[in-house]
Amino acid sequence: MATLATLQNPDTSTADDWRTAADSLTFRQRAFINGDFKDAESGKTFSCFSPLRKSPLADVAECDEQDVNSAVAAARKAFDSGAWSRTDPADRKRVLFRLSDLIEEHRAEFALLDTLDMGKPISDSLTADVPEAVSLFRWYGEAIDKVYEEIAPVAPGNLAMIKRPPLGVVAAVVPWNYPLDMATWKVAPALAAGNSVVLKPAEQSPLSALLLAELAVAAGLPDGVFNVVTGFGESAGAALGRHPDIDCLGFTGSTEVGKFFLRYAGESNMKRVWLECGGKSPNVVFADYDNLDTVAEKAALGIFFNQGQVCSANSRLVVERSIKDALVEKIAERARALRPADPLDPETRLGALVNQEQTDRVMSYIKIGREEAKLVVGGERITLGESDCYVEPTIFDGVASNDRLAQEEIFGPVLSVIAFDSEEEAVTIANNSPYGLAASLWTRDLSRAHRLSERLIAGSVSVNTVDAISFTTPFGGLKQSGIGSDLSLHGLEKYTSMKTVWIKYED
Repeated sequence: MATLATLQNPDTSTADDWRTAADSLTFRQRAFINGDFKDAESGKTFSCFSPLRKSPLADVAECDEQDVNSAVAAARKAFDSGAWSRTDPADRKRVLFRLSDLIEEHRAEFALLDTLDMGKPISDSLTADVPEAVSLFRWYGEAIDKVYEEIAPVAPGNLAMIKRPPLGVVAAVVPWNYPLDMATWKVAPALAAGNSVVLKPAEQSPLSALLLAELAVAAGLPDGVFNVVTGFGESAGAALGRHPDIDCLGFTGSTEVGKFFLRYAGESNMKRVWLECGGKSPNVVFADYDNLDTVAEKAALGIFFNQGQVCSANSRLVVERSIKDALVEKIAERARALRPADPLDPETRLGALVNQEQTDRVMSYIKIGREEAKLVVGGERITLGESDCYVEPTIFDGVASNDRLAQEEIFGPVLSVIAFDSEEEAVTIANNSPYGLAASLWTRDLSRAHRLSERLIAGSVSVNTVDAISFTTPFGGLKQSGIGSDLSLHGLEKYTSMKTVWIKYED
């Protein structure tokens, strides 16, 4: 298990250092089942492409129902054996801590894999995504022996215990926008609770998940407890959704695919399904918040970070009319200064979109925007090196609340500006969406902050900031943004059952 010898110090590595490391990188290409790398039963592979290059990075095992069956069988056997599910929580903590340490030791490789797979800037992968994965395994490892079960108040001669045992076999299906992070959000709490896990990474970004599986075994996780099946949603993903021996499925991705998993559960064993799906988050700004530079800085971050490929991206700027023009110009200044550049350059702040298909999708919405609204800045597709998967930060003004730009998730660096004149109108516009994942609100009025945060239909409301998030608070959505929450101690609840044990004894 070699590290990247070409990067002695990732924190000070140059663009040339990262490019050299990328050229020398060896990729794990096979599924990981029952503690070992395996070819797909069919022998099929699919090409894993980078948005930075024309040639594929690797040919990866194309798993299907047969491979899913093997992975689930291995996970069930491991769970029933008790080698992980019935161990002392303190022992599970030690293994998760060791896994956290190994992720940190391999941070340069994880960062490089995710940047190559989906085009995000290497600085974001290295300083944000990987440290979050490290911390999250430690957080859940530390939490698991501090979560207490309950004793119910009952009559003398009775003991009623409310226990939280692990569910069994958990499937985790995760997206491509944060390959390592989104896997960690599901895998860490599921493992901490004592479950076995079968992870299916997105076909666009499977590489870091395979390294994670290798390190999990090295950390001391028993064979079969953590498995990775690589492949496509319509085959491997559907097989997980329909599998009768999976107890719970956690999914992050599009609302369209989330609905498939609800259907699959109904067609099979009524497994628990937890969904974190799409978003069209409003960023509501009132004129009483007088520091427009701060608002502009955060608004730009909220829509342009990760190339806008964030489920909770603040893609609708809902702004009081009296300050609209001034605020839009300040955001536009930041957009003009934020140019797409080589993701392997540590100075880059805006990288590539994940692939040609997603870039085409974003450009189709920009075309719609040119017809529906006023283009303020951006709107062009950029070619850098071998790739044209780059889009300028784009702002449209004069968007109507029912326009497609305001209603549909674009998942790219495109901001829609909608003006309002009253508090009631602001709330109406903000809630006029099929989604309810996140919202932001800017005001100096404390009463308004409390009043509107209750009325905004969103799983998270960030006041005087954008997209506030922490391991200690739940993250999930309402309406078609999903069911259930990731993160926090509540994240453990999804991967355990509530079981009553009632003992009658002689008083």
